[in-house]
Amino acid sequence: MGEDTNQYIVIAGCGRLGVQLANRLSRAGHRIVAIDHDERKFAGLSSEFSGFRLLGDATELTVLEQAKTHLADKFIAVTRDDNVNLTTAQIAQVVFQVPIVVARVWDPQREAIFREYGIYTVCPLSLAVDDLLRRFQELRPRETHA
Repeated sequence: MGEDTNQYIVIAGCGRLGVQLANRLSRAGHRIVAIDHDERKFAGLSSEFSGFRLLGDATELTVLEQAKTHLADKFIAVTRDDNVNLTTAQIAQVVFQVPIVVARVWDPQREAIFREYGIYTVCPLSLAVDDLLRRFQELRPRETHA
């Protein structure tokens, strides 16, 4: 992450992706607040995770205020729900004026909605399709041995 060291990053959602992001970003020296409504999700955070765990609903202003979202350099919404990701991303951007907001989008048809609001998106399905198509172009038939 080079020049972006020691940033304050709020992550909404501590599923597999959120936990991996929180662990890596924490290890890279960033200050992290991980938010989830299910306390069990925090179990995936590594012993080296030096950030904060915040139990609550990231769509609630009071929870985002507790996370000090107004101080965040980046906000990452990676819950399992596109509507929650859009809502939290918009709140982070509009209410708390976070300069960089990124959200995972499950439904590729909804990416345009997020982008209309200036929210950067990552769509696992689109990434997988792009990667598979690229790999198909690189693949050569296997030789068969008779």
